[in-house]
This record gives sequence, structure tokens and C-alpha cells, in this order.
Amino acid sequence: MSRHGLPFPNPHLMNFPRPPATLPERSPQHGPQPKRFTIEEYAHLTEIGFFREDDRIELIRGELIEMAAKGMKHTVCCQRLLKVLLPLLTDMTLRCQDPVQLLSGSEPEPDFVVVRDRADDYLDAHPGPDDILLIIEVADSSIEYDRTFKASLYAEANIYHYWIFNVLDTQLEVLEQPFQKTTGEFAYRSQQIYSKNQTVTLPTSIVGTLDLAQILP
Repeated sequence: MSRHGLPFPNPHLMNFPRPPATLPERSPQHGPQPKRFTIEEYAHLTEIGFFREDDRIELIRGELIEMAAKGMKHTVCCQRLLKVLLPLLTDMTLRCQDPVQLLSGSEPEPDFVVVRDRADDYLDAHPGPDDILLIIEVADSSIEYDRTFKASLYAEANIYHYWIFNVLDTQLEVLEQPFQKTTGEFAYRSQQIYSKNQTVTLPTSIVGTLDLAQILP
């Protein structure tokens, strides 16, 4: 709920259609239209304390989306990933559940994002597509949302490496090579699945491999 008691859209109750690039003109047949926010408006609301500390909200294509609650497996997977990933990162930064800024009027907060080091540690602006080396989502009840809506969002931003740690099915889903379909939608050409007993090589910009048995609960 917002500070003013207004409900935010719940992704688990949505069918995740891709919102239109521009709002249609208001007319009687369209009825009420949702309020969409720019990244600048969202930043201002955050700065003036409109949101509470425990509000789990992210800006997706101009709309405020309530993030899913985290189950126990989600929490454990994040803890293990943090422990395993951090020592492998040289001249890179690991951000955890912090915003990234995309061109589609979106400021999602992935579970993990590996970004290039910057002298100001991103004090002046959140990382953008050119800064991002790898985005990781840990998914339980949000799995379909992460596979479809989030995948489309990251592909549109040309994020080359997008990984989903699927703790429901105990597997890692690796999505690479973003492209635009003839229908105009964005997706990933390459989608590979790794089971818990396998190892996976990190993207070439990050030297190392992950033993999934040490990560997936």
C-alpha cells in the first residue's frame, strides 16, 4: 500500500501485457487511465519520503509495481550467491536489490546486478544499460513475471546477460542475446537451463564458474 492508502498493482494478479509506448488520448470509451510516472517524478517522490522504508516498489514502464514477498528459499539463495559471487569480482561492483535505470521509463531493482566500477560509485546516477554486465533475479512465486515481463524489459534495454535462479524448480535459467521480434516485442534468442548438479561459466567479463549445488537450496 502507498503512504496514502492507495493499492499498487500486484504483478501476481496481472497477465503482464506490454503497456503501450504512449498513453492513448483520453476519450469516453477509454475510461479512467492509470497515472504513469517519469523516472524524475519517481526520484522526487523517493527523495521527499513519499514511500515508507518497508515499501517494496519498483518503477516499471512508468507504473509503480509492488514487488513479490521473499520466501525462505529466495532468501537463502541470495545469501549463497552473495557469498560465492563477491570474491570473483575484480574491478566490478555487485549491487543487491538496488535500482538500475533503463530507457523504457523503468527503474527495476534486480536481486543482483554486476556493474562496471565507477569512481563515484554511482552517486550521481543509478547504473544504466552500458554499465551493466549481468542481471540476476532470484525467483519463487514471481517466476513467470521474471521469465516474461522482466525478460522483455531487460532485452529491450539490450542487457546481454540475464540469469534467473528459479528456486521453485531448483534450476538456473540463462538468457542471452536480446533481440526484437517482428511483432515488436523484445526477448532473448538463447535460453539455457542448468540443474543443481551442474556448473555454469560466468559471462566473459567476469572470470569464474559457479557450482550450482553451492547456491540453489
